[in-house]
Amino acid sequence: MTGPGLVLLHTSALHVPVFEALRDRHHPGAVLSHLVVPELLDRARVEGPEAVAPALSAVLAEAGPAPVLVTCSTIGATAEALAPVLGLRVLRVDRPMAAAAVRTGARIAVLATVESTFAPTAELLAEEAGGRPLSIRTHLVDAAWERFEAGDTAGYLARVAEAADAVTDADVIVLAQASMAGAAELVTTRIPVLSSPAPGLAAGLRQPGAS
Repeated sequence: MTGPGLVLLHTSALHVPVFEALRDRHHPGAVLSHLVVPELLDRARVEGPEAVAPALSAVLAEAGPAPVLVTCSTIGATAEALAPVLGLRVLRVDRPMAAAAVRTGARIAVLATVESTFAPTAELLAEEAGGRPLSIRTHLVDAAWERFEAGDTAGYLARVAEAADAVTDADVIVLAQASMAGAAELVTTRIPVLSSPAPGLAAGLRQPGAS
């Protein structure tokens, strides 16, 4: 290894083993470190992502100089916007997924279990589309986030998969939060279902200094 490794900023400790497993499976030997700051999402859900900018800036500054992968889709755009000011390399985990989604088709169904995720995800999809017209429909998976917070991962993913299978009028389905990724293995729909952790981690590890 020639670099300091990749720092992953999470808003739930449940993300840590997910990314560790992806590292072990696809990037053996890669150096990952984890920062878990749940209060960033808690506040962003109530006051909006911009409200956490000062606290997020402090967390990112602590993480440097290593590149940072932000695994929370709600605060990802805010983190990327702070990066130039801080002189850091910051990537939101859902950017590679969004790029793949707009390449797949213009009719995009966005599924989320936290409503604050929708606006940042729609903005990211539009950014990646580069002016091409998109039709984005959002679907909030009811009663799922409570299961995630309670540690009922199986129940959480089952609810997400059920919601994805109910989508009929889309070219591609986007699972907007990293926590939803496991549902992609449970769906029966023939519509492509995209999640963020695997492509996001791969892109993060390609950042200068990450490996």
